[in-house]
Amino acid sequence: MWGHLRASSSMNKRVTSRDSMNADVQANSDLLENGEQEMTNPSWRYSCPHVLVATIVAFLFGYHLGVVNEPLESISIDLGFSGDTLAEGLVVSTCLAGAFAGSLISGWIADGVGRRRAFQLCSLPMIMGASLCATAKTLAGMLAGRFLVGLGLGVGPPVASLYVTEVSPAHVRGTYGSSIQIATCLGLMAALLIGIPVKNIVGWWRVCFWVSTIPAAILALAMMFCAESPHWLYKQGRFAEAEVEFERLLGSAHVKSAMLELSKSDRGDETESVKISELLYGRHSRVVFIGSTLFALQQLSGINAVFYFSSTVFRRAGVSSNLANVFVGIANLTGSIVALVLMDNLGRKVLLHWSFFGMALAMAVQVFASSGVASNYGAFYFSVGGMLLFVLTFAVGAGPVPGLLLPEIFPSRIRAKAMAFCMSVHWVISLVKFSGGKLFCWTDVLAFARATWAAPIVLHIWHLLRDGRGFCKEECDGNKGKVTSRN
Repeated sequence: MWGHLRASSSMNKRVTSRDSMNADVQANSDLLENGEQEMTNPSWRYSCPHVLVATIVAFLFGYHLGVVNEPLESISIDLGFSGDTLAEGLVVSTCLAGAFAGSLISGWIADGVGRRRAFQLCSLPMIMGASLCATAKTLAGMLAGRFLVGLGLGVGPPVASLYVTEVSPAHVRGTYGSSIQIATCLGLMAALLIGIPVKNIVGWWRVCFWVSTIPAAILALAMMFCAESPHWLYKQGRFAEAEVEFERLLGSAHVKSAMLELSKSDRGDETESVKISELLYGRHSRVVFIGSTLFALQQLSGINAVFYFSSTVFRRAGVSSNLANVFVGIANLTGSIVALVLMDNLGRKVLLHWSFFGMALAMAVQVFASSGVASNYGAFYFSVGGMLLFVLTFAVGAGPVPGLLLPEIFPSRIRAKAMAFCMSVHWVISLVKFSGGKLFCWTDVLAFARATWAAPIVLHIWHLLRDGRGFCKEECDGNKGKVTSRN
């Protein structure tokens, strides 16, 4: 059992007010500034169970992105649209459209009902949608289910990034953030593995959808026992509850210092609601532009084309599609584990830079393989190697960094809604790219071009951001548009 249950926690709440808390803050400020009070880093064991529950959303994100890859042919036969490429495309794109719609409202949900309730709300359409897909008798039923699943996927990932950032101790925040990418990889691999029997067992594709309801239900139930974000509670004026949750997440020795930091970060923040125009044209527009650009580059790098056409490349090299999916999944998971180890040691910016550089190098290998310079036998190895290198380097930085970095650099007042806006950019580009896939995936040369033109923009962001280690989540506001560091 993790920590105290919420019922028992409420019995131990400290009765406090903002005035008395500020008095404590003032009393301890001099001690902290003069170094008279030395404290070790909070133990990661307190917050780890809460973060693991939150990563279930990322697992579902990966699972639903990959769940129709193998079964799509069987689905089209059973539902009567076999050979209709438009209908097959709608099965995928409807989920993306739902995710776009969900991402637009995720910030308002997270700020309105809290992070825990937002997780529970996003699990409901995923359960309902997966059930509709599993019982669908017509294309319309399948599309309705996929749209509902998409709504849940649109709300869940931004809230997961917010939650992990707000409940994690600073010294392990990068590691925890990388666990979101690992959970996504595991979800993709689970979908591919569960889909393997679909060609041999009639109706197996329905089982693939039913399976996804289990982790969604676990998420909804487990969140009842998880901590609420102290940042959200503080913004609501529920200071005693914020202290209780900090005690659950960090330990009692770190409550006062955490509340002190929260008080400093909250200073000067207005309480009125954030309007979308403020994100686009106001004083926060610069940092929102950085966030939107990172998510746009994540999609425009060409990673979707690699996932869509990896089976074709491997098949030309004489490797079965199932084995190809396993190889790509292993490369993705390996890169995510590397990111988990290095994120807090090297910093977000370094991983992002070298990730895009590695992706460009991988596409250069692909171009060489298709140029005719290498022998046919050698070209296969270069093509497969370039594909796996691309996936590996993407997972090291371009995959996990945006979702982790942005909640760290967005001020508290706009964090949830800014994340929602940036994730909507992610989804709309995914939808456009899928709808116009042939336009975006002509040749390996164009894939290389996507990776290389992204690099100069990342270098520009390099100059906007200082070192990604130990970001102060609130200090990006002001300072002439520069993001400053706590260290």
